[in-house]
Amino acid sequence: MMADDEAGFEIDSSEPTAPGERLRAAREAMGLSVDDVSASTRIPKRHLETIEDGDFAVLPGRTYAIGFSRSYARAVGLNDEEIVNEVREQLGIEDPAERLRDGTIQTEDPARLPSRGLVFGSIIAAVVLLAGLFAFSRTFLDPGGEPDSLLAEQEQRDLAQEQAAAVATESASIRPAASGPVVFTSTGDGMWVRFYDGDESNVLMEKLMAKGETYTIPGTASDPKVRTGRPDAFTITVGGKRVAPLAEEDQVMSDVEVSAKALLAREGISTSATGTSATGEAGGAAE
Repeated sequence: MMADDEAGFEIDSSEPTAPGERLRAAREAMGLSVDDVSASTRIPKRHLETIEDGDFAVLPGRTYAIGFSRSYARAVGLNDEEIVNEVREQLGIEDPAERLRDGTIQTEDPARLPSRGLVFGSIIAAVVLLAGLFAFSRTFLDPGGEPDSLLAEQEQRDLAQEQAAAVATESASIRPAASGPVVFTSTGDGMWVRFYDGDESNVLMEKLMAKGETYTIPGTASDPKVRTGRPDAFTITVGGKRVAPLAEEDQVMSDVEVSAKALLAREGISTSATGTSATGEAGGAAE
């Protein structure tokens, strides 16, 4: 009876010898489940169960069997080199060249290797970066390349803007002011003219003007008008800017509005006589 008990004790105290069994025993001794080890090592659960069963041929390859076993051993506190050597023996890896190859790969956990998608994305990013550097060097570092043309285009745009601004300024300078004193200047001697406000009963000025003589329409006049037989003999300015004459040839004109607004409205309009003509009246003789 005692012999049987001793035999049973010896059987119970025997330790697992296969690497997969040793890994399972260590995991159970630590109170860990296969899911716990899978979470810590990032090795799929099915691969861990395959390692525990010792069915390494089911794994993707020998390097995976060795790498997964190493990570599993570290996770449960076993000597990873001992486990790896046992796995090699079980796999029958005896060729020195193959052992060396496995030795270089086994130091990395296959579960932690970058995915193909990550590698492919990294390659694309590198190509894009190189293309960007090339474009940058062509644009900003090549002294005889595109920068000159870009600068030339910019200079042309700046010149066009400056010319447009100059034209606008010049146009503004020659355009008569919207308001200002209206000044008549006689270009000949004895030029008869009558200025009045509203109708001819309210005469502002009437005389024979000498050459070079000027008359300024009073600012108090609400509806200034003129009557003359020589509208072509007077130059007119509004706010210091010259405007078109009332006519290009001698003719009798009356009731012609000569306010700043009226004169500016005539700009660009035919210089033919406007107002009421008094047939038979002469430039000053009739008066």
